[in-house]
Amino acid sequence: MVASLGVDSGYVPYTAFSAKDSYMKEHPEVIRGFVAALKQGMEYVYSHTPEEIADVIAPQFKDTDKETMAIIIGRYADQDTWKQDLVFEKDAYQLLLDILDEAGQLSARPDYEKLVTTEYAK
Repeated sequence: MVASLGVDSGYVPYTAFSAKDSYMKEHPEVIRGFVAALKQGMEYVYSHTPEEIADVIAPQFKDTDKETMAIIIGRYADQDTWKQDLVFEKDAYQLLLDILDEAGQLSARPDYEKLVTTEYAK
């Protein structure tokens, strides 16, 4: 490996989840439960070894041996690839918009305040 795009680019929120405002208002317990499960998964990642994590995720990656997965997981951990919280911060949002814009994938740049809520992640 010559370089890590994750290290060189800064934190890019590759994974995000969305729900309609109406659904969040009608089912806040579902949103809270979903976020709690994500937090539990994050806590597991930060409190277990790459080998232990590889054992857990192995069924999802049947074509990859556990040793290779543990190496990849260890590399991600060493590079601080995973955030330690679920808050989708404004600077990360702007970086994501910049990437999408540069790739020609945006017709507009939605306002962070209109599109993102951090209420459940804090």
